Amino acid sequence: MGDRWSVEVDRGVCIGSGMCVNHAPDGFRLDTARQSHPVDPETDANERILAAAEGCPVEAITVALADSGEVVFPPED
Repeated sequence: MGDRWSVEVDRGVCIGSGMCVNHAPDGFRLDTARQSHPVDPETDANERILAAAEGCPVEAITVALADSGEVVFPPED
């Protein structure tokens, strides 16, 4: 069984670029205010979700291991 990820979007940081939806259309949606939301806050680890987090121009997406909370993205400085 693979890792499970917890996916969060900081709506105070999100600028509604839509890059997350472009990278992972099954993983993110924009609401009427163009704020991103994960479709499932807990999901199987997959490259599209990670690409969406990495492609966010303001790093509003945090991906962590669901069981431990260890951050997968963004990397620690």
